[in-house]
Amino acid sequence: CENVTWTQCLPYTDRLNYVSSMTCNLGFLNAVEKLMGVTIPERAQYIRVIASELHRICDHLTCIGATGMELGGFAPFLLGVEARELLWDRVVELTGARLTTSFGRVGGLNRDLPEGWTDKVLRTLDKVSDISRDVITLLSKNRIFIDRTKGTGILSAEDALDFGFTGPCLRASGVDFDVRKAHPYWVYDQLDFDIPIGRNGDNYDRYLMRVEEIIQSMRIIRQAIAKLPSGPIIVDDWQVALPPKPEVYGTIEGVIAHFKLVMEGIQVPAGEVYDSTEAANGEFGWYLVSDGGGRPYKVHVRAPGFPMLAALPKMTEGRMLADLVPTFDTINMIGGEVEQ
Repeated sequence: CENVTWTQCLPYTDRLNYVSSMTCNLGFLNAVEKLMGVTIPERAQYIRVIASELHRICDHLTCIGATGMELGGFAPFLLGVEARELLWDRVVELTGARLTTSFGRVGGLNRDLPEGWTDKVLRTLDKVSDISRDVITLLSKNRIFIDRTKGTGILSAEDALDFGFTGPCLRASGVDFDVRKAHPYWVYDQLDFDIPIGRNGDNYDRYLMRVEEIIQSMRIIRQAIAKLPSGPIIVDDWQVALPPKPEVYGTIEGVIAHFKLVMEGIQVPAGEVYDSTEAANGEFGWYLVSDGGGRPYKVHVRAPGFPMLAALPKMTEGRMLADLVPTFDTINMIGGEVEQ
């Protein structure tokens, strides 16, 4: 990231969590905009919320399905992936890519919603809700699944905080913290949703957190679509956003602005910032330093996966070797988050 422009950092953020890459993309952009003091248009804020929650559901479905499969239940995995694929169809229509999306731009979005896309999303959510209900039915009261997850991989609230847990794994231990509520960004403070909290801090509670968060994410998406305003999707500032193509092709000012943004990058004021968003696995934080140029001077990411992987020995100490499997599954380790 320190050798490319601020915009060219986006493909690298994709790889941090390739199952819910838009949460990484948009979190990085939010940090850059905070450093610049830029407020994006309201329509762009709503679309970022919708996109992030779609990918949160995809991430949770993958985690739940994989957990079921690795404990011997193949049907929950097939159903979870089926539901995820339905959502990824909508992601493709929105971003042009299925997995690594590079979605969004500093100052807003790189494209508006496709025609009829919100109606498709609502219909897809209905299907995903039905399939998710089947997955939950197969797992939540299954004797084998319960025996393998209840009372295993326990981590107390105190230990979870000591290790630096965030997201569903922290909330499963009974700690009420969600960046969307604690430090609202975009339009989350205008939407009604609940934050599920667990009690036991075990693998079963971590499973239940994701089940409930899928339901809450659907609530958020439906509200955001209902409230979605019209208007621009990126700031009208040629020092931040690329000029419209007619201006690039028809005016010397447009050509120069386009050339300088592509070749030199957005000139971010000198300074430093830390900003975070609530990704699928927890707090996704960015520490950015700018020297006033078009490329970052310093980029550090505080991804949620590393602290949770570090706690794995503590969570499995004195337990059966087989307990490692559901514990590893429910912390939802993503390689890109850990190898950052």
